[in-house]
Amino acid sequence: MSEIHESPTASALPAASPHRRLILGSTSRYRHELLSRLQWPFDVVAPEVDETPLVGEAPLALATRLALAKANAVASQFPQAVVIGSDQVADLNGLPLGKPGTHERARAQLRQMSGQTVIFQTALAVVCQASGFVETDLAAVRVQFRDLSDAEIEYYLLTEQPYDCAGSAKSEGLGIALLERIDNDDPTALVGLPLIRTCRLLRAAGLPLLSPSAP
Repeated sequence: MSEIHESPTASALPAASPHRRLILGSTSRYRHELLSRLQWPFDVVAPEVDETPLVGEAPLALATRLALAKANAVASQFPQAVVIGSDQVADLNGLPLGKPGTHERARAQLRQMSGQTVIFQTALAVVCQASGFVETDLAAVRVQFRDLSDAEIEYYLLTEQPYDCAGSAKSEGLGIALLERIDNDDPTALVGLPLIRTCRLLRAAGLPLLSPSAP
């Protein structure tokens, strides 16, 4: 709920079979760690996408648009590769909450979410321009926040500093203490990359994740 190394240039990417090169279009350290669980080699390229919401854009629409924009931005540089794009937006009664960036904004977000149910919209896009493959999916995670005191919020923020996380909370860390309940069907979605859906889309794109011929 999302940051790893400098983006490699085209010349830095290793040569590979066009159906086996996988690129994560994100510099999020959380998504990097999650995708590493699949044990399939991948490169990381920053997508260079403007993440500013459109006027009146709903959180679900924003997350989906940005996930696809990130995947397309990287796929345009590496058309033979299978590219993953993802984005997460916290939805508080229709109000989009992104990465706070600062302590003050994180404090304001957690005060808003105290005692509320927030839907973390985690969108996923997989694109391969060479094969014409384009698919998107969305994992919506309903999170019930506890009633939080200002002292609890301040302690949490100073301890974990979740300023690069949508909604200012790391459920995989101390942020779990902020929560009352989590409802979802893809347990990694809240961290930033829904791996069950990712596996499904990668298989559809031609990456046999559990095949003996996999790298």
